[in-house]
Amino acid sequence: MEVSVKFLCFLGLFMVIAAFGGVDGAGECGNVPTDRMAFKMAPCAEASQDPNAQVSSRCCSAVQELGKNPSCLCAVMLSNTARSAGVKPETAITIPKRCNLADRPVGYKCGGEFLINVVAV
Repeated sequence: MEVSVKFLCFLGLFMVIAAFGGVDGAGECGNVPTDRMAFKMAPCAEASQDPNAQVSSRCCSAVQELGKNPSCLCAVMLSNTARSAGVKPETAITIPKRCNLADRPVGYKCGGEFLINVVAV
């Protein structure tokens, strides 16, 4: 039940931001504002806060899609929206490995703080 409440709160936060057109503007994710792109990561809410949480297949699919553009994935993990929702970047960067994604970004510097080489095989 607690997971459902967290997910609904996370989803509600993103819906409010999407209604106002996002905060970060376009950039790393092309013409889609980073905060709007973060909405697609809602299935990863729990996994991005708890390194021991099981990662859902919906989350892995979303990460795989965003991982095609590592700068966008990084921007989403470090976005104001993600931080406001309680995402821990140091935990979020472990999700591609936890999903066993073969084509995950490796060695990508994320925001000057986090290095995605921790997800290497």
